[in-house]
Amino acid sequence: QVQLVESGGGLVQPGGSLRLSCAASGSIRRINYMGWYRQAPGKQRELVAAITSGGTTNYADSVKGRFTISRDNAKNTVYLQMNSLKPEDTAVYYCNADVTYTAWGTHGNYWGQGTQVTVSS
Repeated sequence: QVQLVESGGGLVQPGGSLRLSCAASGSIRRINYMGWYRQAPGKQRELVAAITSGGTTNYADSVKGRFTISRDNAKNTVYLQMNSLKPEDTAVYYCNADVTYTAWGTHGNYWGQGTQVTVSS
């Protein structure tokens, strides 16, 4: 009933910037939470940044001051602006959302397909 579509990944040099986007579609009544996770080969998936319906944000310590999460409620879209990128930021980035999809409050958790970000000279 709900799908998340990601875009914006690619290859960038250290110190460069990228902006990721994630658009939710389907039977959406309310998006309670949207966030970005990342996973590098051989490593555990980790939270990068998250934003609630009320606008509260959280960031991993490793990206504070460099990454910014934002949302466009009218478009059901969340963005991740990534500046001052480092090689250790290389990973597959996944969009995650908790969505209410019925009038009586049924909700579920959904994942996007992932987009590759590679930071290399």
